[in-house]
Amino acid sequence: MARKKIREYDAKKLLNKYVEELAGLQLGLQSVQATQDTDFEKLKKENPWLTKERLVVKPDMLFGKRGKNNLLLLDAGYADAVKFIKEKMGKEMEISGINGPVTHFIIERFVPHKEEYYLSIMTGRDADTINFSTMGGMEVETNWDKIAHLEVPVGKQIDGKKLEQVLKEVPKEKKKPLTEFINAVHNVFVNLDFTFMEFNPFTFDAYNNPIPLDMRGELDDTAAFKNQKKWGNPEFPRPFGRKLYPEEEIVEEMDEKTGASLKLTILNPKGRIWTMVAGGGASVIYTDTIADLGMGKELGNYGEYSGDPNEEETYQYAKTLLELATRNPDGKTRSLIIGGGIANFTDVANTFKGIIHALRDYKEKIKKANMKIYVRRGGPNYQTGLKMMRELGKELGIAIEVFGPETNMTKIVPMAIEYVKRG
Repeated sequence: MARKKIREYDAKKLLNKYVEELAGLQLGLQSVQATQDTDFEKLKKENPWLTKERLVVKPDMLFGKRGKNNLLLLDAGYADAVKFIKEKMGKEMEISGINGPVTHFIIERFVPHKEEYYLSIMTGRDADTINFSTMGGMEVETNWDKIAHLEVPVGKQIDGKKLEQVLKEVPKEKKKPLTEFINAVHNVFVNLDFTFMEFNPFTFDAYNNPIPLDMRGELDDTAAFKNQKKWGNPEFPRPFGRKLYPEEEIVEEMDEKTGASLKLTILNPKGRIWTMVAGGGASVIYTDTIADLGMGKELGNYGEYSGDPNEEETYQYAKTLLELATRNPDGKTRSLIIGGGIANFTDVANTFKGIIHALRDYKEKIKKANMKIYVRRGGPNYQTGLKMMRELGKELGIAIEVFGPETNMTKIVPMAIEYVKRG
């Protein structure tokens, strides 16, 4: 599962549409997005409500504490909202010690309120967990122990009696609309493959209808193939202030041009343990195992290649990764894990051809970096692929240990760590 955060604007747009389509509930949320390219006159013409309502303006940049950083405008008219955005747009800000420009804002209808509630849903292996509190907003952090929890087993509906217990502190007149809201939101959560959804805070209007004020959302990117029409084109922005390394840009461009999946995130350019992993789930497992064994600080990257990339695509991906992994040799040992689970349809031998091509190109750099390679793979044509790897080690004179599906997927991790610890 690949959890990817989306902007608040996209999350609310999906929620507003699908609570009505899936549960018949109308939230009537009104919001627009403003970027550096926004034509504010055109925006006003296309959304007449902007000049008829009092407004809220805030950055839509995946960071909190907007009020504390003077990035929140409340109860404003449209002219003041535009002025505020233009003053802040593109300015370099420091948020929690991280610097970056503010490039996206969300404009919404201002909802006067006194009460603030908290609601979140997060997915787990066996169940979704619903978290609820009558003390939302800033108060939720200091009253975290008072949050009520409800588990909903995968494939099941919310148990009405258990939900009633969770909402026992809610005033009587708000219980029915809140119950309907939570059921509708969970329906959207499941059907659109959200992995996390949070409303902090949400409140009620004069008719006791729940109104989400702030919202966070994360989608399961591995479910994109079945949700393309539902999701539309939500943006998966990088964390605030996160700038891409040139190698990350190369892989990102490759990924955009192929039906396969090619991902690369550099964690530590000077790391001594590097991974070239087939499959998103396997990449998470290898990363977690390295961290659990106390070597997370030495992990150079996080990434994956999957979706049956062709030989040339795999070659370009492996070459980019090897350039990073062998850079600036310092005499210390390094490890490269070429791992993966048991593939369903990816031709192991075919993808290994691309990797082998890159390993041949980087033979001397691998030797200078004092790098040892650990391979573990299974799936279609894996015997041929593993044989090719064994023969390559002998041909190039580099250390390559090769394992098939008879070996536990993560067993090569402690081997790679032990080699790094030697020097």
